[in-house]
Amino acid sequence: MLTAAHRNRLQQLWQEGEAHDARHSARADKRLNITPDTGLFLYQLARARKAMALLEIGTSNGYSAVWLGLAAQANKGRLRSVDNSAHKTALASAMLDSFGLQQSVSLHTADAFELLAACDDESVDMLFLDADRSRYAGYWPEIARILAPRAVLVMDNAVSHAEECADFRAAVLATHGYLAETYPIGKGQFVILKDL
Repeated sequence: MLTAAHRNRLQQLWQEGEAHDARHSARADKRLNITPDTGLFLYQLARARKAMALLEIGTSNGYSAVWLGLAAQANKGRLRSVDNSAHKTALASAMLDSFGLQQSVSLHTADAFELLAACDDESVDMLFLDADRSRYAGYWPEIARILAPRAVLVMDNAVSHAEECADFRAAVLATHGYLAETYPIGKGQFVILKDL
């Protein structure tokens, strides 16, 4: 369950992440954390959906994984999170450990395609997409395969980086059985429901 202490700590960690990113110019060195309101939105969606099998593409330092991991823990489910940077996976591991989420979250240092290919059909209740936006459209066939009926997918940066997400949005909107809308939360959340 998300407590006031969790929220206060997550707010502080977000502020630290923003200060960290302001000191670094290279994208690979930045944390690129979601906003706290986006984190709360993800938590609420995961809890309302009663998501048991959650997947995150783009772990970074684990900030968003904490929000999702707390929901997974409360739901007695599990979050799998993948990032291709071993350094960022190590940062995420330490952050998740500090929240006591070791039993609810598994971290993978791999290419997202590898993890997607290893997932069973219709096995994911909720997916959060916050990684290299140029690859999203290529992920879509695998994502569509693994999403369970009534699963929810949330893509961050739908407003702040709309042009970079355009191919993915077009692929989703061209696929039968999916409802999608962009919400002005954080940097813009493109929310997709598998309505089958």
